Amino acid sequence: MFRITRAPIALERLTRAVRDPAAGAIVTFVGTTRNENVGRRVIRLEYEAFTRMAVAEMKALAARATRRWRLRRVAMVHRVGVVRIGEASVAIAVSAGHRDEAFAACRWLIDELKRIVPIWKRERYRGGEEWIGAQQGGPPPRTATAGIRSRRRSTGGTRAARRPPRR
Repeated sequence: MFRITRAPIALERLTRAVRDPAAGAIVTFVGTTRNENVGRRVIRLEYEAFTRMAVAEMKALAARATRRWRLRRVAMVHRVGVVRIGEASVAIAVSAGHRDEAFAACRWLIDELKRIVPIWKRERYRGGEEWIGAQQGGPPPRTATAGIRSRRRSTGGTRAARRPPRR
């Protein structure tokens, strides 16, 4: 199961997708929207994705992880649209013969998904918003000399600070 969806993520469905009689471990990761980031009060997140490419990249990552850690099965789901505080925005499940492989693969998969899968996050916070693109990290911390780029103040900036193109 590899999906981009507007619907809430059903964790039980995800774990069912990776069950295997040869698996001694199933590990899941669920990323949720928190209410604070870099000292700012987050109101909600909004995600956009290049869906076909995102699903293809998820499948490619799963194939790489399966070869590297001898996994039995992998499932990945990511939300698009509005994701409110406390809701899941991404979930990954892996099954393997042993827990060490399952934990290592799940950690690698979420790190790689955030690094390369074409999904963009708009963080709405009190006083502004920020596009964070291809899921890389958070906005830079506020300092006396470097302000946060926000929609209301930005005149360009890095790719991560600009809104993604519509697909």
